[in-house]
Amino acid sequence: MPAARLLLVEDDPSIRGSLQAALSASGFAVHAMPDGTGLAAVVDDFRPDLALLDVMLPGPMDGFDLARSLRRARDLPVIFLTARDAGADRIAGFRTGADDYVTKPFLLEELEARIRAVLRRLGRLPSTLELGDLRIDESAGEVVRAGAVLDLTATEYRLLGYLARERGRILSKTQLLTQVWGYDDYDPNLVEVHVSALRRKLEEHGPRILHTVRGFGYVLRPADAVAAA
Repeated sequence: MPAARLLLVEDDPSIRGSLQAALSASGFAVHAMPDGTGLAAVVDDFRPDLALLDVMLPGPMDGFDLARSLRRARDLPVIFLTARDAGADRIAGFRTGADDYVTKPFLLEELEARIRAVLRRLGRLPSTLELGDLRIDESAGEVVRAGAVLDLTATEYRLLGYLARERGRILSKTQLLTQVWGYDDYDPNLVEVHVSALRRKLEEHGPRILHTVRGFGYVLRPADAVAAA
């Protein structure tokens, strides 16, 4: 399946550039714009799967106006990115047909998770993650390696899912604590215990794919990739 295409409209050049780089590195195709100028032509040419819209934009059309236009033209799913977090603003956003509303500042990992959730819900992103002989069926909550169904705890399942979505990327203990457990000030040994248990279950059915990179964190890589230390 080709990469999901994201249209990003954000007037702050620093935010726009960093988001485009990060989302591209995560496997998305991203077209970034500072405002809605020429939006119709871009949509026709780029054919995005989802739009990320800043609410407060320069020019005659704000993010809400752009969302209405996109809905009329292509019924495009929309996630708003904004510092306006008042209840009235959220209601206004959802009344335009928005699929989600993310307030600044936000964690990149949280935004990516929300993007994937919307795309998956609309059938524009596969619900199965595959890495060599490992398959994670997120719709069924099932993990299979080399044809064998793995008996994972709920935490191990979340941990493996996050590692699989970030495959090839070294993730620190703090990142894992934040994304899997929801906080970053807990004993980091918690991560080591769960990684060790998950690794044992994975290696019952094949070679090592969950590697430790000493001093940095953990990474999920195919068995034929160069192993980390």
